Amino acid sequence: MITAFVLIQVDADAITEAAQAIADIDGVVEVYSCAGDVDLIAVIRVAAHEDIADLVPGRISRVSGVLNTATHIAFRSYSRADTESTFTAGLENQ
Repeated sequence: MITAFVLIQVDADAITEAAQAIADIDGVVEVYSCAGDVDLIAVIRVAAHEDIADLVPGRISRVSGVLNTATHIAFRSYSRADTESTFTAGLENQ
């Protein structure tokens, strides 16, 4: 499974509607409104890189109010839960 983060600039009058429309697209896991250089960040999970090519320009960019997108593909995930499970692997049966 491929995870990517899509940074989305949206017309200020359309943020809420665009966020909901993007959240309803298959392959989009979460959408966050945020402060900073972008208005929304969408987390997407797809089976293949080609799916990102279809999803971002083909669906997300076409949502009414979307002005621009920038996609960042994740290589690895680091989290406290992942780190803790690594150090306790094999100890659950003791």
